Amino acid sequence: MGSIKLNSIPYSVGPEEVIAALQSDGKSGLSSSEVDKRLKEYGANKIEEKKNKSLWLIFLDQFKSPIVWLLVFAAGLSFYFKEWVDGIAILAVILINALIGFYMEFQAERSMNTLKKLSAVPAKVLRNKKLEEINAEDIVPGDVVYIEAGDMIPSDGRIFNATQMQIDESALTGESVPVEKQIEKLKTDTTLAERNNSLYKGTYTTKGNGYMVVTETGMETELGKIARMVQTAKQAATPLEKKLEDFSKKLIWITVGLVIVIFVAGLLNGQNLLEMLQTSIALAVAAIPEGLPIVATMALAQGMMKMAKYKVIVKKLSAVETLGGTNVICTDKTGTLTQNKIEVNTIITPANNPEALEISNQIAVLCNTAELQKKTGAVKEIGDPLEIGLLKFALKNKFNIKKCRSQFPKIKEEPFSSETRIMATLHKSEKKQTAYAKGASEELLIRCNRILNADGITKLNTKKRNEWMQKAEELANSGLRVIAGAYKPETTSNEDITADLVFVGLFGMIDPPRKDVFAAIEECKTAGINVIMITGDHPATAKNIALELGIASNDNFKAMVGKEMNDYEHLKEKEKSNWLDTKVFARVSPKQKLDLVTVLQERKNIVGMTGDGVNDAPALKKADIGIAMGLRGTQVSQEVADMVLKDDSFSSIVIAIRQGRVIFENIRKFVIYLLSCNLSELLVIATAAVFSLHFQLFPIQILFINLITDVLPALALGVTKGSADIMQRPPLNIGEPIIDRKRWTTIFFYSIVIGATSVGAVLFSHYAIHKTEAWNSELCNNILFFTLIFSQLLHVLNMGSNTSFFKSEEIKSKYIWGAIILSLIILIGFYNIEPMRKVLSLYDMSINDWLISIGASIVSLIIIQIGKKLKIAQQ
Repeated sequence: MGSIKLNSIPYSVGPEEVIAALQSDGKSGLSSSEVDKRLKEYGANKIEEKKNKSLWLIFLDQFKSPIVWLLVFAAGLSFYFKEWVDGIAILAVILINALIGFYMEFQAERSMNTLKKLSAVPAKVLRNKKLEEINAEDIVPGDVVYIEAGDMIPSDGRIFNATQMQIDESALTGESVPVEKQIEKLKTDTTLAERNNSLYKGTYTTKGNGYMVVTETGMETELGKIARMVQTAKQAATPLEKKLEDFSKKLIWITVGLVIVIFVAGLLNGQNLLEMLQTSIALAVAAIPEGLPIVATMALAQGMMKMAKYKVIVKKLSAVETLGGTNVICTDKTGTLTQNKIEVNTIITPANNPEALEISNQIAVLCNTAELQKKTGAVKEIGDPLEIGLLKFALKNKFNIKKCRSQFPKIKEEPFSSETRIMATLHKSEKKQTAYAKGASEELLIRCNRILNADGITKLNTKKRNEWMQKAEELANSGLRVIAGAYKPETTSNEDITADLVFVGLFGMIDPPRKDVFAAIEECKTAGINVIMITGDHPATAKNIALELGIASNDNFKAMVGKEMNDYEHLKEKEKSNWLDTKVFARVSPKQKLDLVTVLQERKNIVGMTGDGVNDAPALKKADIGIAMGLRGTQVSQEVADMVLKDDSFSSIVIAIRQGRVIFENIRKFVIYLLSCNLSELLVIATAAVFSLHFQLFPIQILFINLITDVLPALALGVTKGSADIMQRPPLNIGEPIIDRKRWTTIFFYSIVIGATSVGAVLFSHYAIHKTEAWNSELCNNILFFTLIFSQLLHVLNMGSNTSFFKSEEIKSKYIWGAIILSLIILIGFYNIEPMRKVLSLYDMSINDWLISIGASIVSLIIIQIGKKLKIAQQ
């Protein structure tokens, strides 16, 4: 992929010279043999993509968790001591987690690949003197490409034939108003946005037609150059990944420390070395929440599947939570907050009467080449967005477009050009000919010598003309794009239809906001999220949209313009502070977007970046969460983003934010649940070891308890709906760990209560029921085993927020009750299958012993609820 080296810059010389330098022919195009040769030499016309992970690599990535490593170590120790069942059971848990994670990430990759296939771009090229349609990836330098309204530009090229061609370059420059194209050469220092004799890959034809000769393909196009910039931007790890990693490291150190202390204490008490090593394995297994990787993966995957229902593709599971912690969203204006469809927002006429409105409608309809075609109930819009907006204005006034154009057929046209900045058409009726004109207010007013007042047509003097120019300036400052309308009654074909006009009024036009954005912005405010608008549009236009949407509430605020922004390397602290206080950035470059995200991240913000254009891509990758648009989004932006909105709806982001917060809340709940359950086991084992009690849990029993009480109840916690007020809370603090000091206190309280009531059940059974008997280690072991299971299953009901126990989300959740019942069914099944009983060392118990186990678990539930009421435990 690339370009043929030319002796001069294509836009700075005439088109004939460019075609000759490319050894092409504007009338016949390239031959098939030449195309094959150049395709081999320059490669396919596509943007280099990051290679998809292999299936093997996706699978191996599931084993990166430190908790998984510690479990592997525990399995190794089990095999070393020939505890085959324990070792195999631990490895089975690791494999289940890996398979779940592998499946969900594989599904996400498939979804993205499907989206890419749907976005393939065709192109019409002239080859062997024939016009044919091909895949845009097969275009080579020197190809002659035919462009017409509605076409995507497949590569960069130099125009050599153009008829009223206008291009929407918003995906590249951020400017929503289409650019008129011509064929004349330009100065060598002409900026990209002003190169109106060139076309660029990824942009869109809104009007006209023409031919270009391809100068650059693939990564050598302007789009490709930005793609390279994206590849150099370093991807930040998501906050959830950082928190889980930090938490896992702390858990490992805590586990190692406790195991060493208990191991040494046992040896000092005269315990056998082999027995203490086995006890150490049991401690390691007890301390590690085997269900944590599985439940974390499933909670995130469930969030991903929920998002898919709202047409959001999540490329990475942890991205869902990260969006929930986002406190800044940098959003592009064009096509994201707005519809990228220009509408008439206001009209001002000197006459302000029905006659003036009638003539304004005629100007909007007749001095216009756009069309609104009705097909099977739908309306197809063809032409320039500005002219489409004028037609809709007429329709809104119940003006019959078809009848008007039939009644006043066009006989002459002076097309809009960047030199005159006006357009005029001449129309005939039964008795006369009338000219209609529209264009830039300052240009059209100069060509007017009369004005349509309430009293009729009068002379337009200099004072009056200046007054209307001032009104046009005021409209522009309010963020509207202003065009003037005029007409010339009873003229002839020989006259200049752009001179001696009658001024009719001003049209104020705007790219309107998407209707669903207003509520989405308000929800972001409630949720404590700062929305920043970044656009390539005029500052006044951006300011107006920001005020209308509620992004900014004070109309005295100032939009920061790109030329006022220094490079990041030269920024001073005061300038960075100004950036942080700014709500709207206009006329910014891709590099400045990247710098802005960097500054925001330096101040510990979690930054979400939404966008659809090529110019958004570098910042999309740098941001903590990049959100690309699926309909308008370019290939580059979708590739680098963490999630893609398939319906381009900004309001979907709010749904994603809520889901992200719910997921993090649920993750925190099941981490508290898992740790408090596992630490209670650790306390029981440690107490039995240190005090040389007559009973102890076996490693296989601990693993079974964890699989029964950890996985299903924790999974149920992971899919609860979340608190009703979750979107009224401030965003998650990026520095806040999953488990802070307050919650560690809560975990230890829960663990002590569950452990104490479990050991207490054993002691109560011996001294109250079996006091005349010798210590029965097997019975004590079983009472301890079952009491821990019952206590932990009921403990899931303690995970509700600090509200009424019977009003909590957990009590109402069908998933939690289903998990408890299913866990009990599994337990009963294992208890009644003889081989399983032997593996788990289970024996028959009396009714009294069963009642003691169940009663002790209920006591633990009551004590914890009392502790929550007394604020001893807080979640």
